[in-house]
Amino acid sequence: MPEGPEIRRAADRLEKAILHQRLLSVHFAFERLKRFEAPLAASTVSRIETRGKAMLTHFDCGLAVYSHNQLYGRWHTSKPGQTPRTSRSLRFAVHGSRADILLYSASDIDVLDADQIDRHPFLSKLGPDALNADLNATELVHRLGEARFRRRRLAALLLDQGFVAGLGNYLRSEILHAAALAPTRSAASLCETERQALAHACLDITRRSYRHAGITNDLALARTLKSAGSSFEKRRFAVFGRDSLPCYQCHAPILKAEMARRIYWCPDCQR
Repeated sequence: MPEGPEIRRAADRLEKAILHQRLLSVHFAFERLKRFEAPLAASTVSRIETRGKAMLTHFDCGLAVYSHNQLYGRWHTSKPGQTPRTSRSLRFAVHGSRADILLYSASDIDVLDADQIDRHPFLSKLGPDALNADLNATELVHRLGEARFRRRRLAALLLDQGFVAGLGNYLRSEILHAAALAPTRSAASLCETERQALAHACLDITRRSYRHAGITNDLALARTLKSAGSSFEKRRFAVFGRDSLPCYQCHAPILKAEMARRIYWCPDCQR
């Protein structure tokens, strides 16, 4: 499943393609949403907002299309009338005068007004977005001490969209490694220095992934690995997907386990 940085980069690409241009038509694959096609096509896309792994395509008529890619959803952009080569099913499309934006395979799609966005069963339960520029480490340190979060094991807490929206499987492994914390620790077990380290890592690693197209590894190290001929996937992460390979910091072999989903960590750096 794409995580917050991937969804925000997709939104950036969609905005560049469709924002503020005259629309030719809007298409929904679901019969229950067909009634919104005409009013949306008569307006323009004013902005594309992301909240964690969800996306809101806002139209200037006051409505927004909510979508969540889940595991299989994929966004495409194309020139007007050109259909991408794919065997996926088209679920939502905005056809513009200069470009089309097309969502394939996603099933979690709805049309909402402002009040419905506030009451939406998924959006209303989200924590602060890790990519929100207004979110700071002090707020995350405070959240770590809240009763609903403090007893949780870190491996589970960092997957909880109610704690921080946008984090997912690769980000939690990379965040915990950057903070030098074992995934089996609980928030309550952390000292003040460790809480600060975790809060900063949540923000720094997620924002690094967004700014550098998915790279969460130390940037200088990633550049060195690239110069040595490493592929993008091999230089991208510090620990994720690197089970049995040596840690870049201490050379201990990276471990892998199932904690809700696969997780990776260094037994020496993350004691």
